[in-house]
Amino acid sequence: MTVVLAIDAGTTGVRAIAFNHSGHPVATSHREFPQYFPRPGWVEHDAEEIWSAVATVLGEVAKTLQDAGEEIAAIGITNQRETVVVWDRASGKALHRAIVWQDRRTSEFCAELLEKGVLEEVRSTTGLILDPYFSGTKLQWLFTQGKIEPSENVLVGTVDSWLIWKLTNGAAHLTDTTNASRTMLLDIKTGQWSKAMCNLLGIPAHVLPEVRPSSARFAVTASTCPAGADIPISGVAGDQQAALFGQACFSPGEAKNTYGTGSFVLMNMGTTCPPPVEGLLTTIAWSLPDDEGAPRITYAYEGAIFVTGAAVQWLRDELQIIESSADITQLAESVADSGGLMIVPAFTGLGSPWWDPHARGTILGITRGVGRAHLARATIESIALQTRDAIDAMSKAGGFPITSLRADGGGASQLVLQLQADQLGVTVRRSAVAETTALGAAYLAGLAEGFWSSTDEIRENWAADYECVPCPDRAEVDALHHRWTRAVDRAKNWAED
Repeated sequence: MTVVLAIDAGTTGVRAIAFNHSGHPVATSHREFPQYFPRPGWVEHDAEEIWSAVATVLGEVAKTLQDAGEEIAAIGITNQRETVVVWDRASGKALHRAIVWQDRRTSEFCAELLEKGVLEEVRSTTGLILDPYFSGTKLQWLFTQGKIEPSENVLVGTVDSWLIWKLTNGAAHLTDTTNASRTMLLDIKTGQWSKAMCNLLGIPAHVLPEVRPSSARFAVTASTCPAGADIPISGVAGDQQAALFGQACFSPGEAKNTYGTGSFVLMNMGTTCPPPVEGLLTTIAWSLPDDEGAPRITYAYEGAIFVTGAAVQWLRDELQIIESSADITQLAESVADSGGLMIVPAFTGLGSPWWDPHARGTILGITRGVGRAHLARATIESIALQTRDAIDAMSKAGGFPITSLRADGGGASQLVLQLQADQLGVTVRRSAVAETTALGAAYLAGLAEGFWSSTDEIRENWAADYECVPCPDRAEVDALHHRWTRAVDRAKNWAED
């Protein structure tokens, strides 16, 4: 067996990538699928269209591998988290459009739960907060306002469960601990469904998939699988956790940031579940099986930063001070600093560590000498500054000072990484493999099947294509951060609705 095949089922498209023993991609295919917006704040997918896209990319990559004489050792799956699918056991057909993680239709229900005073129970059990982002309230909506009758034939799951069901032609209804930990239904200390949370949200236990370790044999593919029959499905993880594993952040204090439209910072917190921290999420990073096959859980703190690359898009599309996103680096580097300008890009509120939905975007420190370049640089600086705040909160809460930061994503430019290194005071390295999410899923699957012998071997595969060390002048760096915190204070709690 020469490769491990990863399925990366994202929010706007799916990708299949085959990786060799060195962790390098040798074949890839990508397809987009539609999004649906039936009402303001509602976001849906057609689960059958997701499966059709997955089937297409699997078939194309399998053909490429066959022509090259490569053989598939295992399949790993990584996926958009929190999105829920409901389907019929007998027919295998989806019963409703998938409700996407971005969907806000359960906001009122979350507010009702908050009024009931259950937040602390939810946080201590699941590591999450009361927010429509997570899967549990979406399922509650499906079984109430969505009018799905939870009969014995009804099954639900996140996108990984749906794909496992389709790949096995209905033989397996399974998920892993990382995806389960995003539902608001899992006890993250035990790695099992919580009866209390299921009762709170009115979710019958029989509809839920069985929870397995992230790296273990889940099932084997059916003859109907486009990649071929009898291939082990042996690794599953939500996309951000898969990226943490793909970045080989195996020790407590190691962290990664994915710089995209928004940014997701995850820090390894070790095998003891850390306490809830205001403004951060506690999540399962991954689980590897112990000698009896039970999940041995590693935890992470997660910081969700809503707007990073989206701020660059705003400069491009709304202010039109750049023609393409790539232009921002040259423009920002044309000035030595932002001239005292501060931009807090709280377009949809502030995420970690503030978690203020009423915050709004703010520009402060405007003088007559401020120009396009200063706007560009202040926007880039806001990316690094938001990340520093999230990581500082993680380090303080967990007692692990950050040792390094590993970066990936389309927004991980050299300027962003240098500013990030300066703000954190640690070395920042960008992965040489851009598709770290898919790579993490492949590693989890290959580890379970002996394709890779250990996490030590996986760590040896990791390499950087760019590295930044922090500047020695902490006074200037900290002065910038001090101005930033003053600006954030002014952006908070602005919206009155």
